Formats: sequence, C-alpha cells, structure tokens
Amino acid sequence: MKKLSLVFALAASPAFAASGPFFSLYNTNFVVTLAFLAFIGVLIYAKVPGKLTAMLDKRADGIKAELNEAKALREEAQTILASYERKQKEVQEQAERIIETAKSEAEAAAAKAKEDLKVAIARRLVAADEQIESAKASAVREVRDGAIVLAVAAARDVIAKQMTAQTGDKLIGDAIDQVQAKLSLH
Repeated sequence: MKKLSLVFALAASPAFAASGPFFSLYNTNFVVTLAFLAFIGVLIYAKVPGKLTAMLDKRADGIKAELNEAKALREEAQTILASYERKQKEVQEQAERIIETAKSEAEAAAAKAKEDLKVAIARRLVAADEQIESAKASAVREVRDGAIVLAVAAARDVIAKQMTAQTGDKLIGDAIDQVQAKLSLH
C-alpha cells in the first residue's frame, strides 16, 4: 500500500506536468525555479538572514537573561526560606524556653504559696491558742474576782455581826501602830 501511494505521488509531481524544454520561459518549472532564486536573492540582498539571526540571537539572549534572573530569584528565595526556617527554629526554641521558665516559676509560686499558707495557718493556730489562753486567764480572773468579792462580802457580814465597838477600836489602834512601825522603818 505504501509503495503504491509513493508511485502515485511521483507520478503526480509538477515536473511531469511541464512540457517542452526545461530552460524555456514556457516551462513552469523553470519559471518557478527562477522566481524562487530571485526571491532568495532579494532576501539575501535585504540582509534578511542576518536580521533573522540577530533577532534569534536577541531572543536567545533575552531567554538567557530571564533564565539567569529566574535562577537568581530562586537562589534568593532559597536564602530567604532558609533564613525564615532558622528564625522559626529560634522562635520555637525561645517559646519552649519561655514555657519551661513559666512552668518552673508557676511551680515555685505554688510551692511558695503552699509554704505561705502553712505559715499563715501556723500563725492563726498560735493566735487561736493565745486567745484560748487569754480567755482561760480571763475566766480564772473573773472567777477569782468573783470569789474575792463573795469572800469580802461574806467576811463583811461575819465581821459586822461579830464586831462590837470595843473590838473595832482595838483593830483601828492595831492598824495605826502597824502603819507607824512601817513609817518609822523607812
């Protein structure tokens, strides 16, 4: 099948369509060849290949510049990324140190608060014991004072019932003698 299509393609070529001698202006192949050569000549005279080469070189230089710029941007981005990763690591370490410090400070504060609470409780217990002792002493004093008042009242009643004028004078005289004796000693 391929061979058959190749045979038909060669049979239908323009060279077989032309008639007459090849170097005649009536031969279409010759005219097309002359036009093509003239076109190529005009292109060369107008320096189109040089311009095309210059344009392609300029385009290649632009692409190289863009590639170099992209490479530089990539390197700069990698440098910035590494810097940020270092900073993030430093910040993470600093945060961990802050957390550890806060934990230790909180534990120390809790221990100090516990110790302060123990001291405050001990102080309050001492104050309560002192208040109890004071209340005991006050109660004993009140009982003693009440007993004294009662004893004095009872003694007054007993003395008032048993005392006569004569014994009263004798007691007053004894008291005066005692005072004089004490005054003369000093």
